[in-house]
Amino acid sequence: MENQEISDSAEPATVQAEASTENGSENGSVEKASRLVLGIETSCDETGAAVVSTDGRVLGEALASSAAIHAQWGGVVPALAKGEHEKAIDGVVDLALSNAGVSASDLSAIAVTIGPGLSLCLRLGAMKARELARQHRTPLISVHHMEAHALVARLTNDGVNFPFLTLLVSGGHNLLLLAHSVGHYTQLGTTLDDALGEAYDKTARLLGLDLSKGGGPALEALAREGDPQRFKFSVPMRASKTGSKTCDFSYAGLKTNVRLAIESEIPGAEQRPLADVDATERQLRADIAASFQRVAVAHLEERTRRAIGWALEQEPNIKCLVMAGGVAANKYVRESLTRAVQEGPLELTRREVKLGMKRKEYTPIRLVCPPPRLCTDNGVMVAWAGVERLRLGLEEPPPPLEETDHSNVQLRPRWPMGEIHSKSTTGVGSIRATRAFPSLTAFTKSMSTSAQPAASVL
Repeated sequence: MENQEISDSAEPATVQAEASTENGSENGSVEKASRLVLGIETSCDETGAAVVSTDGRVLGEALASSAAIHAQWGGVVPALAKGEHEKAIDGVVDLALSNAGVSASDLSAIAVTIGPGLSLCLRLGAMKARELARQHRTPLISVHHMEAHALVARLTNDGVNFPFLTLLVSGGHNLLLLAHSVGHYTQLGTTLDDALGEAYDKTARLLGLDLSKGGGPALEALAREGDPQRFKFSVPMRASKTGSKTCDFSYAGLKTNVRLAIESEIPGAEQRPLADVDATERQLRADIAASFQRVAVAHLEERTRRAIGWALEQEPNIKCLVMAGGVAANKYVRESLTRAVQEGPLELTRREVKLGMKRKEYTPIRLVCPPPRLCTDNGVMVAWAGVERLRLGLEEPPPPLEETDHSNVQLRPRWPMGEIHSKSTTGVGSIRATRAFPSLTAFTKSMSTSAQPAASVL
């Protein structure tokens, strides 16, 4: 088994060296006394840590990825991921602190992802955070993995003020959310089966692509060589009587159609690496990749345009759409979503026109994406989410000194971010059926209204 390499991933040029006025505080003033927050991320196959100041400076970070190890298995293996986190966590945290030029005793808070994610992996990060907090009497901050993705754009981009619309796209999640404030979200749409990132990975695997650096980037690169119109895959949910009117996503059917096309046109492609095939077969694989990407992203664009309309009805002052998560690093996806924010809400249907409905005047909002390296899982986003929550007093007390066994830390592997929009009907039952914990919105509200926060979630 190959070993992970811990990387010093700090690149100051890609994030703002000084906080914008928005990052300083909601009223535009930068905090005079900067505090330091350590962020720890272990929700899946990356072990990340970073130190970020409350005035918006990334002081140091480190990252270890086990993606190459999982590639040979065709997906993340939880037990393997846990083992890699165990090997890396101490070194990653130490390197982040060293790069920042601080010690654990200098920290004002320790933020850690407690969900959603793989329980075996989340536990390693939570236990490390809890032990550091116990030793140094440092407050803890529980972080929602997807909120961390959504909020990091407020660190790296000017003018990302609440409220804003956010599209979170990754290997495990497709979420359209209206962000009202830190910890307060309305869910407009979610995936009913598979996420876009998972569909990219599965298609890349069936096409025999090199997955060591991720299936999504490999497929995107091959798709540039292909004809996106050669295969006429159907855009998901367009024919659905109910699903066509929602902001929800579905990629399972498209995955099946692509698999059948590959089995028919190039049987056994998964067993033949792309580098070993002739020019004719390479072109065929590229055409399938391009056709898949065109349809998959068209679905994403349609749902996002509908969400823009829903969001503006509820929050007319929205100025931007924040797209984050691993898939947000895809250039084709960014180009498509740039078009979506320019065009705005979907055109009225024939029935709506007959009913006399008129499309409201639309002023384009802007698309905001974090730098590509901060779209994938990392410690910076967790630390920044911790900063945002620390400013609101949403930290938890450090563990008791006498506590040495952290095996009973409470995690939230399935943790919705917000309450479901009133127009959303598809998928409500399935979301509630799998909800192990109240939403992040409810969790934040309970902490905000408590004079003394309840015992630590961690």
